[in-house]
Amino acid sequence: MYALKREKKEEEDGASGNPFHNLEKTTVLQEARTFNETPLNPRKCATILTKIIYLLNQGEQLGTVEATEAFFAMTKLFQSNDPIIRRLVYLCIKELASVAEDVIIVTSSLTKDMTGKEEQYRPAAIRALCKITDGGMLQAIERYMKQAIVDKNSSVSSAALVSALHLMKESPDVVKRWVNEAQEAVNADNVMVQYHALGLLYQIRKNDKLAISKLLTKYTRPSLKSSYAVCLLIRIASKLIEDDDAGPESSHFDFIESCLRHKSEMVIYEAAHAIVNMKSTTPRELAPAVSVLQLFCASPKPTLRFAAVKTLNKVAMTHPAAVTACNIDLENLITDSNRNIATLAITTLLKTGSESSVDRLMKQITSFMSEISDEFKIVVVQSIRSLCQKFPRKHNVMMNFLSGILRDEGGFEYKKAIVDTIINVIEDSPDGKEAGLAHLCEFIEDCEHTSLGVKVLYLLGKEGPKTSQPCKYIRYIYNRLILENAPVRAAAVSSLAKFGAHCEDLLPNVTVLLQRSLLDTDDEVRDRATYYLNILNEKQKGLYSQYILNGLQVSIVGLEKALHQYTLEPSEAPFDIKSVPLATAPVAEEKKADVPVIGKAKEKVAASRQDIFSEQLAAVPELSALNLGPLFKSSLPVELTESETEFVVRCIKHTFTNHIVLQFDCTNILYPIKF
Repeated sequence: MYALKREKKEEEDGASGNPFHNLEKTTVLQEARTFNETPLNPRKCATILTKIIYLLNQGEQLGTVEATEAFFAMTKLFQSNDPIIRRLVYLCIKELASVAEDVIIVTSSLTKDMTGKEEQYRPAAIRALCKITDGGMLQAIERYMKQAIVDKNSSVSSAALVSALHLMKESPDVVKRWVNEAQEAVNADNVMVQYHALGLLYQIRKNDKLAISKLLTKYTRPSLKSSYAVCLLIRIASKLIEDDDAGPESSHFDFIESCLRHKSEMVIYEAAHAIVNMKSTTPRELAPAVSVLQLFCASPKPTLRFAAVKTLNKVAMTHPAAVTACNIDLENLITDSNRNIATLAITTLLKTGSESSVDRLMKQITSFMSEISDEFKIVVVQSIRSLCQKFPRKHNVMMNFLSGILRDEGGFEYKKAIVDTIINVIEDSPDGKEAGLAHLCEFIEDCEHTSLGVKVLYLLGKEGPKTSQPCKYIRYIYNRLILENAPVRAAAVSSLAKFGAHCEDLLPNVTVLLQRSLLDTDDEVRDRATYYLNILNEKQKGLYSQYILNGLQVSIVGLEKALHQYTLEPSEAPFDIKSVPLATAPVAEEKKADVPVIGKAKEKVAASRQDIFSEQLAAVPELSALNLGPLFKSSLPVELTESETEFVVRCIKHTFTNHIVLQFDCTNILYPIKF
């Protein structure tokens, strides 16, 4: 390898260990002209190629002209037989393939290296060649790819198989013809070749459930040598069980369970993880998986301990009784030197332990909360949330802990998890309401997240007026009107109005504060203040209830559609809000799909996919006679056949309140008829 020699003066000055930290794109591209010199300087060329790769990996964007010039200069380096130069050229070709023009000019050189006698060139040449090859050129190298897949050299075979996986995205029809070679590669002795070959076979057949089932049956009986391949089989079997809603009764489940007795720890954990994550498993099926994870908790390997306790933590959310047998092992992990493992162990015990152990566990968590990352802090907070629901009498201990960590440093997701947990305690436990509101008031005094400030202000407006001393919250809300940005100020105005509507003794003070907001620099704040002042000045409780305390009782989505329709069809009559439904079925945001014609649908402006399906189904007399009610949701189309077959069938599931309608679209692709 070529080492970059640093000057003695640079070492004395304490220069950075990265020799490329001040690189400029223009300078490097000018240096690339060195590739045209004769004779070549291998060491200098290797350094320049490394600089180009470094710039590209740092996110530097090359223009099409710049990339093309550098690419063509680089092609001159194929005349060098230096192995390091050649491998760096392959890497640069892969990086520039999507930017430079006419990259196919090196196809013949790469094909020569791919089929040559230099074994160290062949794998990298295959990867580079497949990167620059499009669907039209793939057939020209198909013969070489088939030979490479079954090559005796495992590096060559793996490179060809992985490249085929990438080519599946652009040219699946061509790659599907390599299935025989892939099957032969599965029987190879090399563990990675087996794994990559099995992955390619699955990608080729993944749209055919029967073929996948046969694939599992074929390779699960004689156990494969590769632990990676067995792990992939477990994942395929697990997905097939979930798709078929088969559950533990499936024959594939027996295979997954048998893998719990495999000699490889990787396979054992993958099998336990698959069983734990199945939706239909019962405590009976979970027992052997939990026993295996319990053994891993005592493993000397930190990775196994971490994997086991993290999986047990997930099981404890749905089946806490199944994890109770592991409590002794989890207690031992509390003092683990790896704080992430200790955190997961404690949070698991919080879900499975008794009420008497809560105080002790909370003290242990507090001792190292500052030493773990936000990701694991969120896990702790989520465990405390479930614990508050399980042991409501312990809300004081939980609230004190949450208020303490709320003042610590942390990111948005971490703070959001804490605020949501405190809000849950306030809503579920009347005794902890005032303490929780006090902690949140202190939090918004120094809150840098707008959305959290708005959420807390909304809660104060909802719960604050119902407390014994609502006046003490006014100061915190008014501070937001002075110190915060426009969205928070608008939320503070709404919160103040609720105090004025609910508490008559506070109305004069609230009115004065709202009048000051009439001069705010933001339109939204001024409009809200004007709106609420006019309602409060009427001093009618009916208006308070309708327009301040309860708000609009109509569907926001329905209101938006109705207003949009009103603007498109002008009318002399004023807009009637009573025409907007009080509640509508939830509309899922889904990608647009081709909508099959069931009946003639009345065209609506800005109609959603859900609306179109509702009208089309209503136009079918047989369905209308059943009085199905409003459409709740329509699924995305699911392909039931392969796209290459003569008849293509897909299914759309329409869910109603008490019924499910299955719509099958059958299309003859030879003669385009849909029925």
